[in-house]
Amino acid sequence: MELLTKDSLESVVLSKNIFNKPFKENLIHQVIVSFQAMHRQGSKSQKSRAEVKGSNKKPWRQKGTGRARAGSVKSPIWRSGGVTFASKPKKYVKKINKKMYKEALRSIFSKLFYQNRLVLLKDFSINSCKTFLLVKKLKDMLIKSVLIILSNYDKNLFLASRNLHMVSVCTTRNINPVNLIFFKNIILTIDSLKKIEEYLL
Repeated sequence: MELLTKDSLESVVLSKNIFNKPFKENLIHQVIVSFQAMHRQGSKSQKSRAEVKGSNKKPWRQKGTGRARAGSVKSPIWRSGGVTFASKPKKYVKKINKKMYKEALRSIFSKLFYQNRLVLLKDFSINSCKTFLLVKKLKDMLIKSVLIILSNYDKNLFLASRNLHMVSVCTTRNINPVNLIFFKNIILTIDSLKKIEEYLL
């Protein structure tokens, strides 16, 4: 298995253990659900009637006043009373084993390879952190929706891509299944490809 670099026209041999795996839809779905659930805040909090500040004394006697019966000013039907089913902080984490996560990434990379969505370059950089430079470079490559995976942090590329909705830049340490599937094309450098193979083998 080989992939041709677009800028230097050199072919690079790809590992069959990463780029020649069957597409496991169920596993990928499970990993994506887990990844998205992990990023839910779950920090919503409301006060129940037990936590609302106020007296537990009966506001007025049960009969004879002409008003509705009331047992507490903390009642949920009263203004500023407690919430009936109060929301509390909750963790939405769904555990995924490392082997499952890595196998899902292998499956995704294999699918990207067979769909010709991987673009391999010897190097990818711009001289300044100007967005128009990055747009021009991608336009020359006829690429619109793209995830650029780098081996190391590149300040110019990160700053230049911030205002572009369909362009994202990350390092090999920050790749995730959601971004790999969302973007139409994936740009890899030779160095980032080597790091991905080291991580997934």
